[in-house]
Amino acid sequence: MTEHAASDPHAAHGEEHGEGEHAHPGAKVYTIVGVILAIITLAEVWIYNVEAVRPFLVPILLPMSAAKFAIVVGFYMHLKFDHPLFTGVFGFGLIVAASVITALMFLFGQYPLPVHHE
Repeated sequence: MTEHAASDPHAAHGEEHGEGEHAHPGAKVYTIVGVILAIITLAEVWIYNVEAVRPFLVPILLPMSAAKFAIVVGFYMHLKFDHPLFTGVFGFGLIVAASVITALMFLFGQYPLPVHHE
């Protein structure tokens, strides 16, 4: 067993880290990230219930949910520790989804659905 393998608990099970790989964080980091996500979620719920903010609700909530998406993808899907190309793929998907949603909001905001009277 190599000196690195003796100090690495995963190496004893044949899970040595390759070149350029980083050790993933422990439970403390994931707990902190979970608390941050919970705080953002509580802020979103609180903002949703404030009547004075209703006209600006979407522009406020979209960046908050994008931040939560980035945090979840970065930490819980381990993209922060993987090749940057994977982060780019998920970021591109987020940009495409946000663009489609924004375009649909403008489209249906500009031309509301007709009301049929019977």
